[in-house]
Amino acid sequence: MVDDVQTDDGTSDGSGSAQASRWDVIVVGGGFAGVAAAQQLGQAGVDVLLIDANDYHQFQPLLYQVATSQIGITEVARPLRSMFRRQETVRVAISEVTRIDAAARTVTLDDGSVCTGRVLVVATGAQANFFGITGAAEHSYPLYSLDDAVRLAGAMLSALDEADKLSAPRDPIDLVVVGGGATGVEFAGAVAESLASAVAAVFPGDLAARTTVHLVDMVPTVLGPFSEKSQKYARGVLEGAGVRLHLGRGVTEVRGDGVTLDDGTRVPARMVVWAGGLKGRDVLADSGLPLGRGGRVDVAPDLTVDGLDGVYALGDSANITDGKGRALPQLGSVAQQSGKWAARNILADLSGRPRTPFAYRDKGIMAMIGRGAAVAEVGPRRWQFKGPLAFIAWLGVHAALLSGVWQRVGAAASWSVGYFTKYRPQAMIAHVAQDLRRGR
Repeated sequence: MVDDVQTDDGTSDGSGSAQASRWDVIVVGGGFAGVAAAQQLGQAGVDVLLIDANDYHQFQPLLYQVATSQIGITEVARPLRSMFRRQETVRVAISEVTRIDAAARTVTLDDGSVCTGRVLVVATGAQANFFGITGAAEHSYPLYSLDDAVRLAGAMLSALDEADKLSAPRDPIDLVVVGGGATGVEFAGAVAESLASAVAAVFPGDLAARTTVHLVDMVPTVLGPFSEKSQKYARGVLEGAGVRLHLGRGVTEVRGDGVTLDDGTRVPARMVVWAGGLKGRDVLADSGLPLGRGGRVDVAPDLTVDGLDGVYALGDSANITDGKGRALPQLGSVAQQSGKWAARNILADLSGRPRTPFAYRDKGIMAMIGRGAAVAEVGPRRWQFKGPLAFIAWLGVHAALLSGVWQRVGAAASWSVGYFTKYRPQAMIAHVAQDLRRGR
């Protein structure tokens, strides 16, 4: 239950939104982990304050499809308040968290409000890690949030429009993708597919043919977590679609007109897309939480933080290990399962029962490479399949994971239109969204 807390002068305004308030559980972050934890706790009747800077929950694995105008914003974003409309004990607050004091289990919001919880759950997600590379933050487009996806979609469409002007020179319109993981591979494959289908059908002349997608990674392969067989297949599909691979070479500089590689090669490009890695959010830096690899919080096997009573860290905010002490990847399935498990441990805390160590259920990994092309390695034994069967499985799994019925219906409709036609109605929406961002 929410209680007003006295302010410094000993007064309280008596409202449910006093400058300082106390909650049973505060969850910072409305991503997979935070939502899963809040839902489980809300179903048990626990008073929860869920805080996020955005009023929506985003489905991050499909952001690259928003960026390439394959699906729309409403397919990947669902209003947070609507997700909890039937859980009266969950209060959603749309606000930026400016400070976390883990020892005191308090968070400070951008309006100055201070909220204290009996339990604090840190699930702030992640942000792009530019690894200190010169110009990367200033000149590249990250792809880790809905805002990133909308901005990137609008920028790509604007670049095509500029290149299509009657007075425009017939120069190459190259694009560089930095990062050969799932995000980079899926995005590069989607752009190559769009060039061959939608762009070639809509824009006259050789505009699509003048556009080349480059994929750069410092390691000598793509899709590092996958098997060598899947990596080889993905590489073949990308090269067959016209993607130029620069593997085993890192980026040393990002400029407005391209990138420089560590062997001195300069790759010219109109745009650089950053899919090169993630790190914990900046708000964690002075929170008193123990930070480890990637600026993320090191957690105990039960997802609590050692030395900080009543504090949990989940999802992309945390370095989580499996039962054998092996680091788990930053995946939506890890985040979602950690959120549900933490909720069970919190309920145990509140009732005086012992917590249990997190047991991750490995369902496997998948990656889409292009139309009819995907790789899947399913289950802890990594049963492998590729091609159209993996493509269909990828569609089915991702549709099922979307958080709402209308999101699933919308995604299925967009995929059907995109697969059977060359029509991309979301391209116009991306342009409109970009104009709104610019205040036009």
